[in-house]
Amino acid sequence: MKKDIRSFVQQDRRDFKNKDISKESMAENPFDQFEEWFDEALQAEIQEPYAFTLATASAKGVPNARVVYMRDLSKEGFAFFTNYNSDKGTDLSENPNCTANFFWMELDRQVKFSGTAEKLTPEASDAYFNSRPRGSQIGAWSSDQSSVLKDRQELLSKLEKLKGEFEGKEVPRPQHWGGYIIRPTRIEFWQGRENRLHDRILYSLSEAGEWQKDRLSP
Repeated sequence: MKKDIRSFVQQDRRDFKNKDISKESMAENPFDQFEEWFDEALQAEIQEPYAFTLATASAKGVPNARVVYMRDLSKEGFAFFTNYNSDKGTDLSENPNCTANFFWMELDRQVKFSGTAEKLTPEASDAYFNSRPRGSQIGAWSSDQSSVLKDRQELLSKLEKLKGEFEGKEVPRPQHWGGYIIRPTRIEFWQGRENRLHDRILYSLSEAGEWQKDRLSP
């Protein structure tokens, strides 16, 4: 029997009964804390723990969001790769401010980070592109990401043509494809708790380049 969707979303709920966190128990540097939580996500065998929702906005302030994959992490920030001509690429060229969010449901955890995005160096983008499977490399040439297609066959025909052109050759990185690094100024760690009284620890980057920790009300 088909569910009454409105009743379902209004009434279905569960409580969060995971372990607590305190400001004192969290690392002094948010990237160290993120690595600890990410390792726990790996141990919990969460499917695609590196997936996060990236929210951008155009120059006019029109928001957009999508799920992308984190492909590198350092004390500088979080890196991902995409087509620079995509909707996200266009937004970031007009407005580099962005927010992103990891959600690890099995652990009742979220990590939200906000800051600015900038393109990685061509050398860094080349290195990652060269590590991708050949099919993904040709796929980057095949797709004019976010543009309108007549039908799927148009895309597949372009793919087959490019396979022929690159046969027996290395596939170079398209100039319209590469990486971004998001340099956060705020990183929040959220742990679900009972009765919706969640634990929230916020790291804020000062003008002096130091991280400050604060507990936020749920």
